[in-house]
Amino acid sequence: MQRTDHVLRSQSLGSQKTLTSLHFGTNGARPKVYIQASLHAEELPGMLAAHHLRRMLEQAEARGQIQGEIILVPMANPIGLAQRLDNKPMGRFDLNSSENFNRHYPDFCAAVLPQVQDKMGADAEANVRTVRQAVAAYLRDWEPATELASQRKQLVSLAYDADVVLDLHCDCEAVMHLYTEAPCWPTFEPLARLLGAQAVLLAKNSGGLSFDESLSGLWWQLADKLGIALPQACCSTTVELRGEADVSHAYAKADASAILTYLQHLGVVGGTAPPLPELACAATPLAGAQCVKSPVPGVLVFAAKPGDRLALGELVAEVIDPVNGTVHALRAEVPGVLYARTTERYATPGDDLANIAGSVPFRTGNLLGA
Repeated sequence: MQRTDHVLRSQSLGSQKTLTSLHFGTNGARPKVYIQASLHAEELPGMLAAHHLRRMLEQAEARGQIQGEIILVPMANPIGLAQRLDNKPMGRFDLNSSENFNRHYPDFCAAVLPQVQDKMGADAEANVRTVRQAVAAYLRDWEPATELASQRKQLVSLAYDADVVLDLHCDCEAVMHLYTEAPCWPTFEPLARLLGAQAVLLAKNSGGLSFDESLSGLWWQLADKLGIALPQACCSTTVELRGEADVSHAYAKADASAILTYLQHLGVVGGTAPPLPELACAATPLAGAQCVKSPVPGVLVFAAKPGDRLALGELVAEVIDPVNGTVHALRAEVPGVLYARTTERYATPGDDLANIAGSVPFRTGNLLGA
């Protein structure tokens, strides 16, 4: 294993932050897999899973089993990890700019389309090399103006030419679930099986230029715009490792073991991979997921917990106004599994309180939360 420390641009005199990447296998070997944890810095299950995965990869490397290249970033957001306000961690939004740490990544398709559109031919592998070279040139020319921009540049510079990208997150209170773009789903179905995902949400360009879609969206968007059979050369997914409080060695070791087995199925780690378990759920469109909201403020009392499969109209929660004595019922507007809910127990109008994975798309526009 090789450790590399990447110094970020300083935002203030006397202050410097460092992003660390751990490299296994051979630089430039294929397949290349990039894994990062806790881009939303208060989401710690991924960081602990990365800790255990590191040990497993070190052992595999000692046995000569790393057959490609693996980059592991066990703590992807040193800026957010250092942020606290009123003694509470603030790792989702940059306090300097108010920007979500998992939004505003480059639109690589728009950036490289003018450079590659006249260079595409019948050789698919040559086309992939051409696109990756154009992205590399774009990244070399990118001069980040802020600490946050330098962090974004460093992360995508490590990941842009990966065949597979795993971005490890978690929700507030949740069961295991995955987000990925529809063209990437065949690549990640084995991972969903191994992790026991209880929901898989599919989209194409869900909005906001998240880290994962910035990388995978490049390929299907170029193929659509150029009208050519360009391979989906990067498949990326956001893996939601349950809820924020689900930080335990038992969970982390199991998740790391599942990821290692997935790497064996990809052929980046040697050894005989065990058979895949049954898929615990069907993939459903992100546009079909209900974001449960309340039109009124009040004390939030849930009737349904993560993992519950709800029928249409079934009670999700009640919002209670103890001053007026009113009770407002929130119900499932789509049938499906409730895969995540908030940790807050006071609701205000417009808050995202819970998510239900419905099978019929009905939402449009930006499909991601704040």
